This record gives sequence, structure tokens and C-alpha cells, in this order.
Amino acid sequence: MPIIKSAIERVKTNEKANRRNAAQLSTMRTAVKKFEKAQAAGASDASELYTKAISAVDHAKSKGLIKANKAARDKSRLTKLAK
Repeated sequence: MPIIKSAIERVKTNEKANRRNAAQLSTMRTAVKKFEKAQAAGASDASELYTKAISAVDHAKSKGLIKANKAARDKSRLTKLAK
């Protein structure tokens, strides 16, 4: 544990950001999995889930949680699955 006040504050800030990033990544993964499951089952709301999954991937990319190539690759795979 750090002793210097600024280092203590930095640890708190890092932990807060880590929790936020993990939650956002989890949300993205959940949206993608829901779409894939709905698409495999032939559900009627698959197109709505597709939109949410693409949006979640874009949001994760804009926040720097995933790289641009991973976002493009994921979106491509989702689009291919949707067709």
C-alpha cells in the first residue's frame, strides 16, 4: 500500500476505472452472446439484439476497451451471422 497521498488517490482512481471497464466489457460480451443465442434459435427479436450488440461493440471501442481491429472483426462476424 502506498504511503504518499497522491499515490493512494491514484490507487483508488485505478480501482474505480477497473471496475467501470470490467462492467462495460461484460455488457458488451453479454449483448453479443444474447444476439448469437437468439440468432441460433431463430428468435424474432434477433435484429433488435443485433443492433444492440453492434452498439455495444462500438461503445467499447470508443472507450478504448477494445482495439479498432477487434471491433471491426467482431462487427463483421456479427453481420455475417445476421445474414
